[in-house]
Amino acid sequence: MLSEASVRPGSGGQSALASQPEGGTVITAQAPDPALELLARTAAVAAGGLDPDLLADFLPTVLALVRDHSRVRRDDLRRFADAGRSAARRGVALRALVELYLSSAWRLWPQLPEVQGAGSDPAGVVRAGETVLRACDEAVAALAEGYQLARREVMREQATARREFVDDLLIGGARTGVGMIDRAAFYGLRLAGPQAVVVVTAARPFADGSSVTRTIERSLHGAKADADPFVTTKDGSLVVIFAAPDRAAVDEVRSRLVSQLPAAPGGSGAANVRLERIAPVGEWRLAIGRPHPGPDGVRMSYEDARDAFRFARRLRSHQQILDASDLLLHRVLARDEGALRELVADVLGPLVAARGGAEPLLATLEAYFGAAGNASAAARDMHLSVRALTYRLDRIRTLTGRDLADPAGRLELQTSVLGARLIGWPGSPRPVPR
Repeated sequence: MLSEASVRPGSGGQSALASQPEGGTVITAQAPDPALELLARTAAVAAGGLDPDLLADFLPTVLALVRDHSRVRRDDLRRFADAGRSAARRGVALRALVELYLSSAWRLWPQLPEVQGAGSDPAGVVRAGETVLRACDEAVAALAEGYQLARREVMREQATARREFVDDLLIGGARTGVGMIDRAAFYGLRLAGPQAVVVVTAARPFADGSSVTRTIERSLHGAKADADPFVTTKDGSLVVIFAAPDRAAVDEVRSRLVSQLPAAPGGSGAANVRLERIAPVGEWRLAIGRPHPGPDGVRMSYEDARDAFRFARRLRSHQQILDASDLLLHRVLARDEGALRELVADVLGPLVAARGGAEPLLATLEAYFGAAGNASAAARDMHLSVRALTYRLDRIRTLTGRDLADPAGRLELQTSVLGARLIGWPGSPRPVPR
């Protein structure tokens, strides 16, 4: 029979069970702790090899409740909630934790004195059953609450750490370079070789954990590169960081990204339709940074991609896919802003005197160069007759003194048109994007 000493929780460990010759066990006062500890270990193994300490004196608490016909105290509930928090931080599954408590309760049930003496006091068995079930209900509720709160805390901490890592990697900071390679390895990034960054902007901002972001991340795994791409978001843009040992790796990532983004107007594709049903992103634009080695290379490639967007806006480009490798001439021009402004003023300055100003003639040159010198194609793009376009080209030759048929004159005009868009000429002066 059970004594008061054997069921007092917190009195030196778990209460106990001692073996009987028939193979059953009964609770005794002579050897309380080892028997309950054995029961706890058995339940812990059955729940997947958990630590028996996660029971947090649950068994002696239940015994005391059955003895006193009482409810679980607040102190006990706080202890079970703490056990739930501990399990969450240790990575224990909630299902396994609940199984630990419930399986230990049903293992304890046949050993209760009330159950052992069921023939003499059936009402005692009913009371004991109500007490045990209620204790399990309240303990598991406290356990789950503590577990869920801890999981939210862990997720917030992980999200914060990930965001700090992304910021350090893309824009630099006090922690840039400090263990960055090890931090990157934790997220599956190997920064030893060349890295490239793709940035995607869209009408609807991207968000970490959204269905679109998850779909794109799944599609990129297995791309031809040294490591799986790292997908994140920054200021509403989608950012993909990946190993770029050669051009094939860059092309593969770009191709997979484009296949998962909504098709351009008039386009089609099963992948596009499927993604638009999940969460349409609207009109989008993609920029690819040049590959650079090491952790600093990620930041440099990210800046390349951002520069590509800036140059495209300044040049009034409607290209949907931008590659920083195609903008090297723009970078060269932007490095000496003073010389660039002098070139534009000297070559294109006379166009200001034309009727209607310089802008129509500047747009004509853009269309002509964009059509690779084909006057008919340029006229169609501008909705002009070929005669009207040819007249404008003659005016440009007369005013500037540069002939498009002369390679040197053509180069000066084409470079000047590019420079004019970079500095905002002939409108208000503005700094050149760097």
